[in-house]
Amino acid sequence: MKLSTRSRYGLRAMLVLAMNESSGPVMSKDIAAKQNLPATYLEQLMLALRKGGLVNSTRGAKGGYILSRDPSQIQLAQIVESLEGPIDIADCSDVPNCVLDPQCCALKEIYERANNALRKVFEETTLSELAEMQTTKSNLTSEMYYI
Repeated sequence: MKLSTRSRYGLRAMLVLAMNESSGPVMSKDIAAKQNLPATYLEQLMLALRKGGLVNSTRGAKGGYILSRDPSQIQLAQIVESLEGPIDIADCSDVPNCVLDPQCCALKEIYERANNALRKVFEETTLSELAEMQTTKSNLTSEMYYI
């Protein structure tokens, strides 16, 4: 299973906002440039994130996007669900031509376990933790020693 482009780009955009939280609003063109994302598509994602209550926007020369609350209060699951809807790898109710009774279908149980495991990872990880992980990884790759 792969996360859609919507979720992957949205998570990257939110990461930029978290890492630049103390700098004030970040323009979408700057988010797009920092993450190499298509600017017009990013605007659509930012609108969905704003509707989801995760970001606020301000207009003007110093405008842009800011997180609506502290990144430690934003779960990655909230970001994905704002962009995609519920985190489910499979939902038996939307499978056409399934003749099995969901009550006695072993696959339904497997799907539910996988859904719960995936949801748990995204619910237990905050945007703040993601930003810390990124900072650590960025620092590892930027340390260069010359002799």
